[in-house]
Amino acid sequence: MLHKFINALVNIVYPKKCLACKEKLKIHLQNELICAKCLKNIKKNTPPFCSSCGRHLVKTNFAKNICPSCLRGKLHFDRAFSPYTYKGSIKRLIHEFKYKGKDYLGSPLGAMMIDFINEYNLPINYIDFIIPVPLHKTKLREREFNQAQVLAEAIAKKFNKGLLTETLTRQRYTRAQADLEINERLKNVKGSFSITNPQVIKGKNLLVIDDVLTTGATSSEAAAALKEAGANIVFILTLAH
Repeated sequence: MLHKFINALVNIVYPKKCLACKEKLKIHLQNELICAKCLKNIKKNTPPFCSSCGRHLVKTNFAKNICPSCLRGKLHFDRAFSPYTYKGSIKRLIHEFKYKGKDYLGSPLGAMMIDFINEYNLPINYIDFIIPVPLHKTKLREREFNQAQVLAEAIAKKFNKGLLTETLTRQRYTRAQADLEINERLKNVKGSFSITNPQVIKGKNLLVIDDVLTTGATSSEAAAALKEAGANIVFILTLAH
């Protein structure tokens, strides 16, 4: 009884706000991170999926089973998957997670990725290791945590997979991809990744985790480094695209 009273009092003095829209959460939703309206606003990525980047295919692409963007340029990973589209509430949640220091969002966001893996029977059983896309040490100092690693830890723990956090590294600092035009992104990340211990991943199937896939440039460059080092299959899983 006292615990409920204290929670109600704290909610009045310091009202909890939806992390997406910043509106006050109702008392009966006080343990939630976002309001019901924003939860409903999250747009799922639904099949049919592009067999390369994993985006939803419109009817005109059914026969080819691949989106026009992937037809125009080769990506080095074998397949990418994303449970959500990068807009609305999920975009705001990722922004809070990534840039506002709310690393506790990694647990619910990781759970959303896990649900997607289970719902669509992604080939997690064939994966040997999970690898988060690394941050350059300068950016890691600024942000204090790697959002991709937080998500990867949740997924690796759930499916009892080995997590490699030191094998794939950023060997040079790059500008934020979001600040660049599409044609500049590939050039920006070219040669930015290196492998510290190739023997660990030689002949292995890998799942690379990141928060967002936009053009696929970063994920493709990471996959290229892993494959050059001897990796067998490289899948990409991001929270949104």
